[in-house]
Amino acid sequence: MREGLETVFVTGATSTIGSLLMPMLRERGVPAVSLGRKRPSGPAGDAWHFLDLADKAADVPPVEADALIHTASLWLLPGWLEKFHARGVRRVIAFSSTSRFTKLASASPYELEVVNKLIAAEEHLAAECERLGMAWTIFRPTLIYGGAGGDRNVADIARLVRRFGFFPRFGQALGRRQPVHARDLALACMQSLDAPASFNKAYNLSGGETLAYVDMVRRIFETLGRKPVFIPVPIWAFRLAVRLARLHPRFSHLTADMALRMQADLVFDHQDATRDFGYRPGRFDPAYLTTLH
Repeated sequence: MREGLETVFVTGATSTIGSLLMPMLRERGVPAVSLGRKRPSGPAGDAWHFLDLADKAADVPPVEADALIHTASLWLLPGWLEKFHARGVRRVIAFSSTSRFTKLASASPYELEVVNKLIAAEEHLAAECERLGMAWTIFRPTLIYGGAGGDRNVADIARLVRRFGFFPRFGQALGRRQPVHARDLALACMQSLDAPASFNKAYNLSGGETLAYVDMVRRIFETLGRKPVFIPVPIWAFRLAVRLARLHPRFSHLTADMALRMQADLVFDHQDATRDFGYRPGRFDPAYLTTLH
């Protein structure tokens, strides 16, 4: 990271990734200003300005910065890059998702809408940054877990295990996964912030371990001190269970396609990120789940 780096804007500072990124910036002595609708807790809240990215008529607060790390939803960013440019931003790091590839054939209208929004936002970011002379980097993580923002993948599985003591399994659930800790993603921001090799590129950021879906769930059971119990469930029953679960706001994002994807390999290579800025994620370690309720 170059000496003399000015202020970094962080959107989504209370998110799973952002909650870990802000302390890293502070520890490295990089001034950071969080922008969002909710003030972060702790020291991160001392340099916070209200900004609702959904309000396209609003403007960026009158603070100067030369970099933006956008950890909020990528589709909120279109319409804002020129405004950030006016505040001095010349470097942009933003998060998309490998879902733009893995859910292209989803039968869920909700998932297809998310995929289309991600693709459109990625294209807009690259084109707009190039027009404005801003160096951009897009990160597409695999299955994110960890952090204080509350991931909706591993933590959801843990909640189900705690409540019912078993996990519904469709088929053998041997599709491979690469869970990536939010800490590794926050560190990727730090590593790439001033790494020219990462400028104007998009990276798939997977975790450091590849394991079958069923083994990922088994490790969650073991972390919680529970004996792994899997209940085979036919697809019609899984669809019914999802429909009922979606009645609760916490599980409104669930879809029946999740069962079918238990059989699919969702695996991505991250060697280009290792080469360009030293990305080296750790193995799947869901120990943080013991602190969740």
